[in-house]
Amino acid sequence: MTKKDIVRTIAEQIDLPQLRTRDLVQKTFDALIDALVKEGRIELRNFGVFQIKRREARMARNPRTGEKVPVQAKSVVTFKPGKEMEARVRELDREMNDRARAEATPVAEARQTAPTDTIDRPQES
Repeated sequence: MTKKDIVRTIAEQIDLPQLRTRDLVQKTFDALIDALVKEGRIELRNFGVFQIKRREARMARNPRTGEKVPVQAKSVVTFKPGKEMEARVRELDREMNDRARAEATPVAEARQTAPTDTIDRPQES
């Protein structure tokens, strides 16, 4: 899903023109970024927590050459999903597993019930 898709969805739900909705969505994103930079943490109930964390400098390895390479310290944004998001993702995971099991069951049952020797052999006289 892209920002354009989000704008379209919200515009349809609240019956606003897409141009106005796009401005509102962009202002929301801008406010989130500004708050994150100023505060270092944003907590959105039932959605999750964005947080700036500091990664220390370290030595890494170039996967092609195996050579050790220094990596500078840097700040990164982390995200921890909220309880509601976690629950909905787990439910999606359960549904996908149930579908996969349902699709695999007929094949597994057919293998179990199929006779192992299906070749008709002529009887010797």
